[in-house]
Amino acid sequence: MRVFAIDDEPKMLRLLHVAIAQAAPEAEIIDFRLGAEAVSFLMDTGFKPDAVFSDIQMPGMTGLELAVRLKKLAPDTKLVFVTGFDYALDAYRLHVGGYIMKPVEARRVREELDNLFPPCSQTENRLRVQCFGSFEVFWDDQPLWFARRQTKELLAYLVDRRGVSCTAEEIIATLWEDAEEMSAAKQRLRNLVSDLRATLKTIGMSKVLIRQGGNIAILPKLLDCDYYRMLEGDMSAVNAFRGEYMEQYSWAEITKGWLTFH
Repeated sequence: MRVFAIDDEPKMLRLLHVAIAQAAPEAEIIDFRLGAEAVSFLMDTGFKPDAVFSDIQMPGMTGLELAVRLKKLAPDTKLVFVTGFDYALDAYRLHVGGYIMKPVEARRVREELDNLFPPCSQTENRLRVQCFGSFEVFWDDQPLWFARRQTKELLAYLVDRRGVSCTAEEIIATLWEDAEEMSAAKQRLRNLVSDLRATLKTIGMSKVLIRQGGNIAILPKLLDCDYYRMLEGDMSAVNAFRGEYMEQYSWAEITKGWLTFH
């Protein structure tokens, strides 16, 4: 196992190194004082670690900036943030996974190493939506069946919009660049909305879809979505993103680019 330890404080770096060594005696550990040093090492050697334990507050490149660079250079690497400040949990909206408080204990390091690639969380009475890779929807751990391919694409677009109310014209312009006459396109959209509502109703989740006047949206809190969890700072979702987002839809390239470069 290959592990990077990163902390600009020499004492904290030594303690981190020791905790990792105790938790994983077989690990090859490489220490860095700065995130930029680790990035340069990756670029120069192509050495891809299995896990990186990094301080958040560092001069130059912060831990969050490191996360962005690491995702591009080594997308399969697990990143765990290490900090000495209790407020960081709220400040970065991080969930329990991928977050360790200083002083680092070998037990917590071992817990993170034992869960390098955790499965997507399952939450009762919430649709599980997968945006990373291809767009997929699951209910009761089974793929949700859509009678029409474009009904699924409509849901994907509404998920991408994260609860923002969308007009019929906006949806039509995005999904159907070669749309026919507008009145016919709106009827086509109404049919898809009706089909989507019926599909959600079969699993008792019709309340996911919201109609306000002529606008359409979804209720994000009813979804267990990897994209949403990544934006909330859930490190399991951050580590699951490998540069692919709703790959079957060309219009999703905008969000994909934003996730990759921010």
